[in-house]
Amino acid sequence: MNLNHLNLSVQDVPAARTFFETYFDFKCEDSKPNDTLSVLSGTNGFVLVLMNERLNEKGNNAYPDAFHIGFFLDNKDEVIALFNKLKAGGVNLEQQPQKIRKTFGFYFHFQTIMIEIGSQVNEAA
Repeated sequence: MNLNHLNLSVQDVPAARTFFETYFDFKCEDSKPNDTLSVLSGTNGFVLVLMNERLNEKGNNAYPDAFHIGFFLDNKDEVIALFNKLKAGGVNLEQQPQKIRKTFGFYFHFQTIMIEIGSQVNEAA
């Protein structure tokens, strides 16, 4: 069984769509009128749905403090390369890449979403 998709509530759908396309290689498959929703597909077939937070009928737009999504890269060099690409693109990065438990990576926020970027630490090195 595979996790098929994730629906994220975002403040600005066009900005979020561009962000995930630019930095995480997602492709937009469908967008609804008035930029209320976009459906993106990842390189591995994972589907990411971006929904404008105003569609939350009960107005609950906050994620729990520790809620985050994570992207796992093949190695430390890829983590550093993505960090530099994000930084060059003007993304506010709150910390430098570093060893975190048994991984190497960093956390940052985009809109209201905490994002983790990491790779496995090669203990032999």
